[in-house]
Amino acid sequence: MGQLYDGGYQASHRNQLSALLADIGLNIREAHVFSTTDGYSLDVFEVDGWPDKETDGLLKELDAAAVAYSEGSLSGASRFLSTEKVLGSQSKVVDWEIDKRFLKMGKMIARGSCGDLYRATYLGQDVAVKILRADRLNEALLLEFNQEVDILRRVHHKNIVHYIGACVKPTELCIITEYMTGGNLYDHLHKQHMSLELPHLLKFSIDICKGMDYLHQKNIIHRDLKTANLLLDANSVVKVGDFGVARFQNQEGVMTAETGTYRWMAPEVINHQHYDHKADVFSFAIVLWELATSRVPYDNMTPLQAALGVRQGLRPDIPKDMHPRLADLMQRCWDEVPSKRPSFEEITQELEELLHQVQASSETSPR
Repeated sequence: MGQLYDGGYQASHRNQLSALLADIGLNIREAHVFSTTDGYSLDVFEVDGWPDKETDGLLKELDAAAVAYSEGSLSGASRFLSTEKVLGSQSKVVDWEIDKRFLKMGKMIARGSCGDLYRATYLGQDVAVKILRADRLNEALLLEFNQEVDILRRVHHKNIVHYIGACVKPTELCIITEYMTGGNLYDHLHKQHMSLELPHLLKFSIDICKGMDYLHQKNIIHRDLKTANLLLDANSVVKVGDFGVARFQNQEGVMTAETGTYRWMAPEVINHQHYDHKADVFSFAIVLWELATSRVPYDNMTPLQAALGVRQGLRPDIPKDMHPRLADLMQRCWDEVPSKRPSFEEITQELEELLHQVQASSETSPR
């Protein structure tokens, strides 16, 4: 077992380091963060799986993997497949390829580490286009792209962002979905400081649960449920989006990789333990708390500090004025034991009952 020190990495770099460690066959056993009063932090990862006591070889392996990652080279490392090899034989993707002549690009609306999001029109319809950056392409990203398209083409529900098509040419990989004019819930809550009355909170939550229940009925685990991936349409209907890390639950292999975003991540995912669809239920509990408080979860901590806290049983403080039934449901959804968490079908039923109760109480209250 050894320790790696990560003094200046942001969350994205920590995710990259985690991926690099897994890529060379190492397992992260523990992660610790230490902060100083002047704002510096030191992150310590305890890993096992390296056969040699000396770390020179380990550092060389990490350096080589990091160079290959940073170059985004498809030929720089033998493990990277060509675009054609990954996508060329995927007829299920090609069947959904759009005619790019009818795609008229607009302005960029978001930029990510591996791709950019644009507003555009396709055959006169407003759409959102996620374009993968050519300089970051590697085997993992290509397979992730194919997986996302494969999932999107299979789902059709009013609370799931509608998939329109994809471009699969090696130099212009992109995914086209409906454009959600209302933006995402994270921006509404934390940039526009939206505060939700209980009926609206319950309606939004029911929308989310119906979308997630549909996914789970299809054996799809989202794995990154958070307010930034929950989008509003013109009629204020919430839809689940961004299936970049979603997976079919019945795929071969045991899911243990750390996937998602720390502040919303279930403890079993943080701990690299086996997990299933109940990890999404935990993430929903954090979303529900966020909708109720209009606060970023664990806003006094770094993402890694929050993750370490969740591993040790930390949960957000429940407001004293929260409806008791909602508070009880939330606590059951973020239970440490995944099997004790309710299903989204059960959560939907409870939320609908509570909404009816709240609406009935409002109608009978003196004005």
